[in-house]
Amino acid sequence: MTETKTALLFPGQGSQEKNMGRQLAEKETQAMELWQKAEKISGHPLREIFWDGEDQDMSRTEYLQPALTVVNLNVWFHFQSRLAPAFMAGHSLGEFCALCASRVLSVEKTLELVSLRGRLMAESGRQSNGGMAAVLKLDQGLVEEMVQDAAEKTGNLIIIANYNTPRQFVVSGSRQAIEFLESGVKKARGRMVLLPVSSAFHSPMMDEAAHELAKMMEKVDWKNPDCSIYFNSTAQPENDPVRIKEIMKSQMISPVYFVQLVRAMVEAGAGKFYESGPKGVLSRMIPQILDRREIEAVNLDAQDAAV
Repeated sequence: MTETKTALLFPGQGSQEKNMGRQLAEKETQAMELWQKAEKISGHPLREIFWDGEDQDMSRTEYLQPALTVVNLNVWFHFQSRLAPAFMAGHSLGEFCALCASRVLSVEKTLELVSLRGRLMAESGRQSNGGMAAVLKLDQGLVEEMVQDAAEKTGNLIIIANYNTPRQFVVSGSRQAIEFLESGVKKARGRMVLLPVSSAFHSPMMDEAAHELAKMMEKVDWKNPDCSIYFNSTAQPENDPVRIKEIMKSQMISPVYFVQLVRAMVEAGAGKFYESGPKGVLSRMIPQILDRREIEAVNLDAQDAAV
């Protein structure tokens, strides 16, 4: 009988919420110290923004990325003595948390990288006409056909950036192509939701930002992971630190194959998923991806008792 293994997932942008991480930080000194460290590295008053600030500030990429990284990691540090995951992965930004939790990257270098990543992505948005939108209630094949048609008819860039569930995708590209796609989605009785992001993330529009982040990655010490890490752009595990660095260099311009990643983990023996972060977005995706009731998905941030 195959041994059931656990997988740990870290969410990305879109999982933020007001007061995230506050309760844990006010109870645990280590958690508060991580907020302080992130504020020093990023140069932003993150606690003021996310605990006492306005919604429009909380959605700003340069603030959100270091702050969400802190919350994700603090939840993991709180529970790590009770968990021994065989696999780890993160959704987009969350991939950096997986690298930190598996000790590929130090906490300090993780915060430096995500702070720079957030700033570069925000700057990219001010220089482009790119955007993103969620496409819901339609099957993958149809969405792929419609995206290709939108690119051909408008002559503008548009791709599927996130494969979140079998009927939930995120497209990324020029706003003109996204507007063209919206009419087709409505005709097919699907639904499109424009996302409050500053640019066309996970698309070639992020090439310049990815190049700048890659320069910093070359200066970072990448170590062997403690467990198998599955990556967004390949949906496969990679344990060689040299290969991991190369994968992460192109992360900002590569799609997030989350559906394929989760299914690959299950094929490798994952029978329970833990999500380390606020809101439980990924935990709700797992049942939609697998359609298997025997595989459980738990949001650690909502757990008070020992797991």
